[in-house]
Amino acid sequence: MSKALSITSALLLAGFSFTALSPAKAATVTIGTDVDAGTLDPRLARDTTAYRATDLIYSGLVHVTPSLEARPDLAESWETPDPTTWIFKLRPNLKFSDGSPLTADDVVFTFSTILNKDFNAPMRALYTPISAVEAVDPQTVKFTLSAPYAPLLSYLDIGIVSKALVEGGNDIALKPVGAGPMKLASWTRGSAIELEANPNYWGEKPKADKVSLKIIGDGSARAQAFEAGDLDVIQSPLAPQDVKRLEADDRFGHAIQAGLGVTYVNFNTKDPLLSSPKMRKAFSMLIDQKTIVDDIYQGVDQVASSIILPSSWAYSADIKQPGFDIEGAAALFKEEGWADTNGDGILDKGGKPLTVTLSTHSEDSNRVQTVEFLQAIFQAAGVDAKTQISDWPSFSANYVQKSQHQIALLGWLNIVDPDRLLFAQLTTGGSTNWGGYSNPTVDDLLKQGRSATAQADRVAAYQKAAAILADELPYYIVSYQGYQLFYSKKLPFEVQATPRGNMRGLIGLKD
Repeated sequence: MSKALSITSALLLAGFSFTALSPAKAATVTIGTDVDAGTLDPRLARDTTAYRATDLIYSGLVHVTPSLEARPDLAESWETPDPTTWIFKLRPNLKFSDGSPLTADDVVFTFSTILNKDFNAPMRALYTPISAVEAVDPQTVKFTLSAPYAPLLSYLDIGIVSKALVEGGNDIALKPVGAGPMKLASWTRGSAIELEANPNYWGEKPKADKVSLKIIGDGSARAQAFEAGDLDVIQSPLAPQDVKRLEADDRFGHAIQAGLGVTYVNFNTKDPLLSSPKMRKAFSMLIDQKTIVDDIYQGVDQVASSIILPSSWAYSADIKQPGFDIEGAAALFKEEGWADTNGDGILDKGGKPLTVTLSTHSEDSNRVQTVEFLQAIFQAAGVDAKTQISDWPSFSANYVQKSQHQIALLGWLNIVDPDRLLFAQLTTGGSTNWGGYSNPTVDDLLKQGRSATAQADRVAAYQKAAAILADELPYYIVSYQGYQLFYSKKLPFEVQATPRGNMRGLIGLKD
């Protein structure tokens, strides 16, 4: 990254924004995105488009800034009289976009439903330390925790839903009603989500009076639509060649910086072939990170060393997962009893070939190319590697989330705290533990990491857990993701980037 880009990134993270050329006025902004939202109920969001769209439609108790600080949103203030009690004071006269009042009862309802196991909220694990949520009065909400919980504020940006609407039978997954800066105008599945300014929003009105989220699954087609003027804004994921071309085009403003995400391999540890850490290590040693990052991603990502982001206060350069080592992988396969007994170049044991399926989703061309590249390396190492590429809904909901995969290439975003990437994903029975990993020591360490009140104790817990994970490898972190944003300089308002990829800063609001 050049010195100029480094300065740009620093300014963005500090909250600085880029100013478009025209004077401020109301506008429609058209944003390209890669997948359609699975739902517009924030409690059930599983994909990036759902997260980003619901952040516009709803408001949370707090809003997390680009510098990862929690600032007041629906809650104008809060206090912690003791380490397990949080009291939030709501702003007066809050309303949902339909004009109905938003009160403490709606906050209680939102979190009570998330915590209900039968509701099956994907992010439920982020809130399980909450033992009780009470409405003290219409403007005051009290959270009681089972233990101190350091990351709590970072997770309280989830949108508050209307108790009356949900209990009245309204399907807010399809017809959301929130208290955010925008409200839903229409939704054509697979094509576009149309939003318009919410007249009942408590805060500063967005500069954009309308927002159109256009779903264009192919990244290069999305970039071409942006260049043609059909889109005003695009952001990650983008093909590296498109990033470099757009960066050089002076019609567009851009932000290129470190993101808050990882691209990783998810091993299904319940699969008989992958239940052994030694086998997972052997397969991991066939992952050529440098070539993937330098050639496929063309340097927009960073080679990863462990499961903790280098920007995190918990990061340690001393914790390292295994690197690319074909000979080392061959030795481990041999120790596990795999050998080429037939002379056909494929390892076998007990008369069965060493066969594995690598999978990802079709909307991300970089991931498809990565899987195909890994297939070639695996085959050269004597593994009968097959690929399975499917669209995001099928890959995610019908395959990975049902633990039907063997080795899947995926990503996690919005890693505002180490807990966000670790607890639900890698504790025994975690709600997003699709690979079925289980280690009681890791469970205890991750519980310590979220309950410790001193950051030094959190650091110690996460580093111990990361060292175990770098050895047992339920995940292999391929790269730390970069974040790229491109926008038309014709937009009549300031654009602000956030490494989370959220969009309030793209509609003229301070994110």
